[in-house]
Amino acid sequence: MTAFPHHDGSPLYVSNDAPTLGEQVTVRLRVPEGYGPLRAVRTRSNPDHEPEWTDAVRLGVADGWEWWEAPLTVRNPRHGYRFALVHEDGRVEWLNQTGIHTIETLDADDFALVSYPAPPAWLHEAVMYQVFPDRFARSAEADTHETPDWAIPAAWDDPVDPVNPGRSQQFYGGDLPGVIEHLDHLVELGVNLLYLTPVFPAASNHRYDASRFDVIDPLLGGDEAYLRLIEAAHERGIRVIGDLTSNHSGDRHEWFQAAYRHPGAATESFYYFTDAENTTYESWLGVSSLPKFDWSSDELRERFITGEDSIVARWLKPPYSIDGWRIDVANMTGRLGAVDLNAEVRQLLRETVESINPDAILLGESTNDAATDLQGDGWHGAMTYPSFTRPVWGWLSEPTGEPYLTYDGKTETEPWFFTQPIGGIPRYTAREFAEAVTRFTAGIPWRVRLGNMQPLDTHDTGRFATNAAPGTIPVAVGLSMTLPGVPVVFAGDEFGLTGADGESSRTPIPWGSVAEPEVAERLDLYRDLIGLRREHPVLATGGLRWLHIDDDTVVFVRESAEESVLVLATRGDVDVELAPGLLAGGDAATDLVGDATLAAATDGAVLLTPDGPAFAAWQLPGVRTP
Repeated sequence: MTAFPHHDGSPLYVSNDAPTLGEQVTVRLRVPEGYGPLRAVRTRSNPDHEPEWTDAVRLGVADGWEWWEAPLTVRNPRHGYRFALVHEDGRVEWLNQTGIHTIETLDADDFALVSYPAPPAWLHEAVMYQVFPDRFARSAEADTHETPDWAIPAAWDDPVDPVNPGRSQQFYGGDLPGVIEHLDHLVELGVNLLYLTPVFPAASNHRYDASRFDVIDPLLGGDEAYLRLIEAAHERGIRVIGDLTSNHSGDRHEWFQAAYRHPGAATESFYYFTDAENTTYESWLGVSSLPKFDWSSDELRERFITGEDSIVARWLKPPYSIDGWRIDVANMTGRLGAVDLNAEVRQLLRETVESINPDAILLGESTNDAATDLQGDGWHGAMTYPSFTRPVWGWLSEPTGEPYLTYDGKTETEPWFFTQPIGGIPRYTAREFAEAVTRFTAGIPWRVRLGNMQPLDTHDTGRFATNAAPGTIPVAVGLSMTLPGVPVVFAGDEFGLTGADGESSRTPIPWGSVAEPEVAERLDLYRDLIGLRREHPVLATGGLRWLHIDDDTVVFVRESAEESVLVLATRGDVDVELAPGLLAGGDAATDLVGDATLAAATDGAVLLTPDGPAFAAWQLPGVRTP
C-alpha cells in the first residue's frame, strides 16, 4: 500500500473541533512528497447548499510529507468540506472521508465540522462496562425481596432459558447492592464508565417495559441502593449512565393504564390509540406490552424531557447526579409511518441534558446505519453495529454450527447474526472489514464518531466468543480498544462467557471462576488491552491512517503531535512490509502488546512479522509538522 493524501478530524488536522457558527477554523492536509506535483489544493464546502471554496497554502515538508493549510468559516451547524487536489497535468482528485477519488463525491461523505456544543472530554477517555442488572451479582439483600408475580425464579448457577416465557421472565435476582460489591472488579479491569440497562420497575428481567420511570425497582434495592451505587462508583473514578426507553413504556405504566380503555384520559395523547375505545394501539414491533409513545404530545414532552421535574431531569440532578443516558430504540423514537419527530425529540433530550449537567453524555441506540441521525445535533454518539461490531464478526468468526434454541423452542444451527436472515455470519476478509468500517463511518462527523460505542457484543446480541475463530479474541478486543470510538465490555466477556443470541448471552457472572486458568488468562487479556487504551491518549483522540490492508491483515496508525501508536491485527502469519515514507519513526518503535516483531530498515521501510492470529501495537514518536 502506497502513501496517499490524508486528513481526518483529529487535532493534527483541525484547529478547533468545537467551533461556533461564523468562526474560522484552520484545516490541514498532508500529501506524500512527490505525489503531485500539485498546482493547487482547495477546500470545497457547501454552506446553505451552495458551493464555497478556499485556497490552501503549502506550509512545507516534514518527514516526507507536504503539509497544506486552508481556512474554513463555519456557516452551518454541520459544515461539510472536502479537498480538491489540482495536479500540474490538469488532473483533479477529491479527498473525503471515504478516501481519494477521481470524480466528484457525495456531500454526505464529506469531512464535517459541528458547531453544536461539544461532548465532555471524558467521553473520549472512557472505557465502558455494560451491566445487565438481573445477571451481574446478587447480594444478600436480594433474599429479602418477594419474587414478583411475573417471574420464574432461577438459582444463580441455573442455565439461561432462551425459550418463551423464560426468555423474558426467568429471574435470577441480581441487584444494585450486588453491583456495589463488585465495583472493585471494574477498577481492576481499568474501566471508568458503567452503563446499566434499565433499573426501573417492570414485568420482565430486562426491564425495558417500565411501569414507572420515577423510582428504581425495589427488587434492585430501590432509590437508596441506586444512590449508594452512584456514590460508590464516583468514589472510584467510575462514571454511571442510565438506560431510558424514549420509544415506548411498558403496558403496566401508570400513563398507559390511565388511558387504556379510557377515552379522553389526560394521558391519552401520550400513545397512538387506533380505535375509539382506546383498546388497540401502536407498539414497538407489534409487541403489545411495549406501547409506543406519540411525541406530538406537548404534555408527554414536558413530563418526560423538558419539565423541571421530568424523568430525564430527575436522575441527572442531585442527589443521584448520573453522568448521562443511553436512549433505547433511539432510531425509532418519534417515527411512525409518515410521522418523523425524531430530530425534535433528540434535540430536546440534548438541551435538557446540557442545561442540567453540561458534563453529562447522551448516547442513542441505532442498530443499523446511523449516519443521518448522527450529525451532532442530538446524540453525542451511538450504540450502533455496522461500523464495527458486525464487520468484526464477519472477519474473525468461524461458525461452529452448534445447535441452540430460539424463542419459540425450535432448534437452530445457523449462527445468529444480528437478526439478519442472510444465512448466518457472513465471511469477510480483512479488506472487507476495513471497507465496512470506512463505509459506515464516512457519513458521521469525526467528533461524533469518537463517541460511538464499539462493543464486540451487548445484551442484545450473541457473544462474539461463541463463534470466534481460534486465536482471534485478542485481535477483536484489541481492535475495539484501538480504533476510534468508545470501547465497550459487556459484563461476562472478560470471563469467557458465550451465548448464541441476545437472550442466551445474558448469563449470570461466574464470580467463583476467577482462579480458573482460562478465566484468569482472559481477565489478564482485558486488563492489558484496557490498560493500553487508558495509557495512550492518542487512542482516544488521535487521527487514524490505514497503512496496509490485505485479505488477512490490517495495519493502521493512530497519530498525534505527542505520540503515535502503530497497530497490527491479523488472522494469518503473513509478513507485512510498509514502504519507505509511509510511516516515520519506525526505528524508534517501542513494543506495547502482542506477539509480533517490528524491524525498521535504513531507508525507512518497516517490516512487521506476526505469529498469527495476532494483535500487536507499538509506540512511536508523534508526527512532526512544518
